[in-house]
Amino acid sequence: MASGVTKTSTPNGYPMKAQLQIVVLSAKLKENRKNWFGPSPYVEVTVDGQSKKTEKCNNTHSPKWKQPLTVIVTPFSKLVFRVWSHQTLKSDVLLGMATLDVSDTLKSNDMKSGCMMCTHTHTHTHTHSCSTCAPSPNFLNVIVVVSPRWEQRVDPNGRLYFVDHVEKRTSWERPEPLPPGWERRVDQVGRVYFVDHMTRTTTWQRPTMETVRNYEQWQHQRSQLQGAMQQFNQRFIFGKRTDSTGRVYFVHHPTRATQWEDPRTQGLLNDKPLPEGWEMRFTVDGIPYFVDHNRRATTYIDPRTGKSSLENGPQITYVRDFKAKVQYFRFWCQQLAMPQHIKITVTRKTLFEDSFQQIMSFNAQDLRRRLWIIFPGEEGLDYGGVAREWFFLLSHEVLNPMYCLFEYAGKDNYCLQINPASYINPDHLKYFKFIGRFIAMALFHGKFIDTGFSLPFYKRILNKPLALKDLESIDPEFYNSLMWIKDNNIEECGLELFFSVDKEILGEVSTHELKPDGGELQVTEENKEEYIRLVAEWRMSRGVEEQTQAFFEGFNEVLPQQYLQYFDAKELEVMLCGMQEIDLVDWQRSTIYRHYARNSKQIVWFWQFIKEMDNEKRMRLLQFVTGTCRLPVGGFADLMGSNGPQKFCIEKVGKENWLPRSHTCFNRLDLPPYKSYEQMKEKLMFAIEETEGFGQE
Repeated sequence: MASGVTKTSTPNGYPMKAQLQIVVLSAKLKENRKNWFGPSPYVEVTVDGQSKKTEKCNNTHSPKWKQPLTVIVTPFSKLVFRVWSHQTLKSDVLLGMATLDVSDTLKSNDMKSGCMMCTHTHTHTHTHSCSTCAPSPNFLNVIVVVSPRWEQRVDPNGRLYFVDHVEKRTSWERPEPLPPGWERRVDQVGRVYFVDHMTRTTTWQRPTMETVRNYEQWQHQRSQLQGAMQQFNQRFIFGKRTDSTGRVYFVHHPTRATQWEDPRTQGLLNDKPLPEGWEMRFTVDGIPYFVDHNRRATTYIDPRTGKSSLENGPQITYVRDFKAKVQYFRFWCQQLAMPQHIKITVTRKTLFEDSFQQIMSFNAQDLRRRLWIIFPGEEGLDYGGVAREWFFLLSHEVLNPMYCLFEYAGKDNYCLQINPASYINPDHLKYFKFIGRFIAMALFHGKFIDTGFSLPFYKRILNKPLALKDLESIDPEFYNSLMWIKDNNIEECGLELFFSVDKEILGEVSTHELKPDGGELQVTEENKEEYIRLVAEWRMSRGVEEQTQAFFEGFNEVLPQQYLQYFDAKELEVMLCGMQEIDLVDWQRSTIYRHYARNSKQIVWFWQFIKEMDNEKRMRLLQFVTGTCRLPVGGFADLMGSNGPQKFCIEKVGKENWLPRSHTCFNRLDLPPYKSYEQMKEKLMFAIEETEGFGQE
């Protein structure tokens, strides 16, 4: 038997089931001179109780079929090939057989051949005669094609979905195989559950490689923490000792010192939240250390207590690890998750109202249970794909003008911000509380929404202070006006400004005072910095304080904001909207240059640098230049700027010792004429790794 393999695999290992296509080409059978007529051969393939047969070829010792047969296999299946000769009046005669392990097929693309004799089979690396079966062995030529269980397709609206050819169902989410040791089962009432044979436990939630890896990582960290605590246990006596007032204290015998703090939890299990921008990690030895993302530094000193977990330890290099943050977040979501599931039944015509009524009818903690979304009249169970569609459709529905809840940040900026005119809807605060719950659910359950928010809104979700720079992303014209005031002497220009602003909502103009009696207080060179700060804050929160408060009331009921404290605004956008796979060819094709040519060495270096990046770093650079990780449906060719369509632009600006700068309203990167590739790489990496957008304009 001969077989050639076209192998497909998933990033995380073998699929538990796969569609295997076997193309039976031809055979060369040993001739029997006693029979005047040749055999009428056909091939039967059996595996895991399945049996598929080719058509028969009449009266030939060299049959040719070229016939595909499809079976469902696992990595542990064994294929059995049998060549039969059809007999009209009696049982068919077996001419030969051979076997093939699927695991061997997956591991190697070698051509394999087996000698088709009744008594034995052989495996060879080339299709040549077998000496033990000379002079004329039977050979069967077969091509085995491992087809993926899942197929990626695109619907009429351009959305990706996936088809499961084994279970004949579709999903909006890119499928993942079950981790090793897990099995999918169905109970007596048709509900799907999953069995972990390693721990002998079951769950309704479909496990993924990531969730299992996160759990194992945190189990490992927990064991490291316990090991570190045991070291303390060896040095401290934990029998409770009390002073004359009954207060417990601890004795350290080697130094004969006493302390009030319990050394088993001191600096290790501190429930007090870390300061903003700080993160706790562990060394390979289980020693806790602390990452200050504000200063891009690491330390063994706990910023909450000022005490060090390790004296004179090795220096740890600062790394902004987005994946580690996501793992940390997913772990805590698993800890907060509630058992069982909740059913949410919605119709497509009244999606918003149905979702509103049901989400608000649940206790907030119930929304941490597994979601079971039902569209009446549409068959199928929700294995995550229906929930994915629900999040996608409902996030788009909040833009419906009849609700008047959100608006685009600008005429060419399709990020969302709260509409100050939303108060015309009498139930608008209830709706914002509902949307707060919905967005928290998306983060908690790891689902993506269709439409993203403005950068200042993400910072509000993270409870981070807004800066003047944030204004540029939603209103570059207003931002430029404030920058002009900042850079020029307004008294010399004769510009009369007061600490008040006019706002227009639904055609009605009103005056808002930036501070008490602001309408009477004139802006001067001395106080203009305060004016710029107040007017920028007003522009980013004008008339939406109540709506914002209602949003976060709902949000925090499902997912308290402190669980997101390690992320910056751009990382949160990726968490909520997903990370698109960036097409490097499309990026290069749709980029324009100023004062550089396509073959300039700096441009060649730039694309070399992009090519060496992983997708996360490319996304980070895209955010640095355009202000968002989202690409239009048409890709880079359809990028929008503040004045309409604006392609990605690289311009020669500055000197070789300058850092790169970006202009997000024009999708432009100012790239200095660096003298070497290493210099460019160092400067660009520094720029894109900054958590708050270093060098952006």
